[in-house]
Amino acid sequence: MLDVRSDFPALNQKVHGQELIYLDSAATSLKPKCVIDRIQRHYQNETANVHRGIHYLSAEATRFFEETREAIQHFINADSEKECIFTKGTTDSINLVASSWGEKNLKKDDVIILSTMEHHSNIVPWQMLAQKKEANVIACPITKDGELDLEAYQKLFETYKDKIKMVSLVHISNTLGTINPIRELIDIAHQHGALFMVDAAQSVCHMPVDVQALDCDFLAFSAHKMFGPTGVGVLYGKRELLEKMPPYQGGGAMIERVSFEGTTFNQLPEKFEAGTPHIAGVIAFKSAIDYLLSLGFEEIQKHETSLLSYAQTKLQEIEGLKVIGTAKEKTSVISFSFDSIHPHDLGMILDQQGVAIRTGHHCTQPLMDFFNVPATSRASFSIYNTLEDVDKLVSSILKAKELL
Repeated sequence: MLDVRSDFPALNQKVHGQELIYLDSAATSLKPKCVIDRIQRHYQNETANVHRGIHYLSAEATRFFEETREAIQHFINADSEKECIFTKGTTDSINLVASSWGEKNLKKDDVIILSTMEHHSNIVPWQMLAQKKEANVIACPITKDGELDLEAYQKLFETYKDKIKMVSLVHISNTLGTINPIRELIDIAHQHGALFMVDAAQSVCHMPVDVQALDCDFLAFSAHKMFGPTGVGVLYGKRELLEKMPPYQGGGAMIERVSFEGTTFNQLPEKFEAGTPHIAGVIAFKSAIDYLLSLGFEEIQKHETSLLSYAQTKLQEIEGLKVIGTAKEKTSVISFSFDSIHPHDLGMILDQQGVAIRTGHHCTQPLMDFFNVPATSRASFSIYNTLEDVDKLVSSILKAKELL
């Protein structure tokens, strides 16, 4: 098991007089000291805008900013750093593709394939686009175990044929922890001439993600899910696709020349990066990537698999507790419910005992409808959690049952 708790200052505090047990990493991860220090260093010693100045501080900020882009290129194995666009997060990345690629390419009666387990951020942008273009959004069903129905997925291509222009699916479900067979799904889409976008918000912190091995057309993720700052995300896109897409927003940096007679746009990646970015966040993102890679995905997966296995065993021993989502391939996320206890009540009592879990629909309301529950309680584990954290979760749930 990894021993990294001392790297995360937030775990040194008490909540309601109790030691903090943080089990909400699927919402956002805690930040290691190296990331916090890097943000402070930038604001203390390096504050300047990027790409716009010839003075020392601007040159240094630009260098560090672009070093992060290079780190991301290697992290996801993109063919070029120009394929890595900085955004505000996964949501912003998906909106960029829906607005830019969709505006240019989608036509009336075309089809976009999603799934029942998608986060709202991978549903609503496509719905807005489809409404504007008079196209259709079709959700691939899932099984009672919380796995994508592969047979149904295949049949969608038989039914809609060349009408399907885009498939956008989550790599790992934020609610269920289900790991989708994403390469197989991409291959099927490509065989039928459709593009494929991967929502990798939940996967980049748990496993290696290689965009060339996957052969995805677009991939989106956020820094804050992988120990980095909030407000920073990445859109990867194949260069030939990005080159053909119109700018998503207008403003500084994304232009080549502006006049009132007309404007010409910058090259990749600047074409999609209008305005002053979250400079400190982008720079500190590299520290998060370096930290994650220093631990190694093999060790991370061993640690989180042990936590998941132990937690599933312990939670399933609690009378009345029902685990939602029992896919064969899962990462360290467990959603559960009680018939007699509302998740919000459970979450409030656990909070009083220092245990932070997430309750609600987790921005996956269609998934809640599928399982016929209004909400669930979700415990999501990361590298800084321990088996003792699981024990505290279980004892806190048992105490809540007594009170409720």
